[in-house]
Amino acid sequence: MVISMHELLNLGAFPLDRPNSPQWRELVDQCKQDGMFNLHGFMRADIAASEVQKMKHDFDTRSFRHERSHNIYFEKELPGLTPDHPALRLCQTSNQTLCADQIAGSAVMRLYEWPPFISFLAATMSKPELFVMQDPLARVNTMSYHEGQALNWHFDRSEFTTTMLLQAPEKGGDFEYRTDLRSDDDQNFDGVVRLLNGQDPDVQKITLTPGTLNVFRGKNTAHRVTPVKGNTDRVIAVFSFFDRPGVTFSEDERTGFYGRAS
Repeated sequence: MVISMHELLNLGAFPLDRPNSPQWRELVDQCKQDGMFNLHGFMRADIAASEVQKMKHDFDTRSFRHERSHNIYFEKELPGLTPDHPALRLCQTSNQTLCADQIAGSAVMRLYEWPPFISFLAATMSKPELFVMQDPLARVNTMSYHEGQALNWHFDRSEFTTTMLLQAPEKGGDFEYRTDLRSDDDQNFDGVVRLLNGQDPDVQKITLTPGTLNVFRGKNTAHRVTPVKGNTDRVIAVFSFFDRPGVTFSEDERTGFYGRAS
């Protein structure tokens, strides 16, 4: 039996199903105030827990273990920097990933393809329209972080990132960020080095709860997820939206991210 979006989401507090109502416009205005917003309890906690349980076997048997050494830019080199510049210091990211084709029919996929969700995100980003990604693997990913695994410091390539925490770890797994560390006109390499050295006093941290929707502008704001501690994995869903239709990865990109092209 397919349950309704009202059973999946807290639409009483977050009226995505009532576009352009006064309550919807108020929520959109609140979300537009900062470069990041969190909707705590957006997905009902029991649904989030059920999603994790349904994915457990696939995480254990079919997920791709993503291990990557990278710098904060996810680029091998950067104009104006020598290869040994401290801003290009390597760090390690590690997780297990399930792709969109492995979670078909899940509550996560239903939310991703739900038109009121897409329209709401477009409004918060001041976009006339947003589109789901057409890539069969990359459009939605769920990622699991075991003890010791982390997503290390980086800038996003996309304008904004949409995620939802499905399961919180016992300890660690905190979201840390440094707002506007760089700008389109100033790379602020000295500031990047201070951040990587743990010497930036303006780093902020938030601890998310399961079911929280997080929308974040990370193109110029450096961020990371700290190493997970304990026996409970951190599990998160990552949704990919674009301001144009038909976006896909190349086969080489799919192979690099997921170990397979299809």
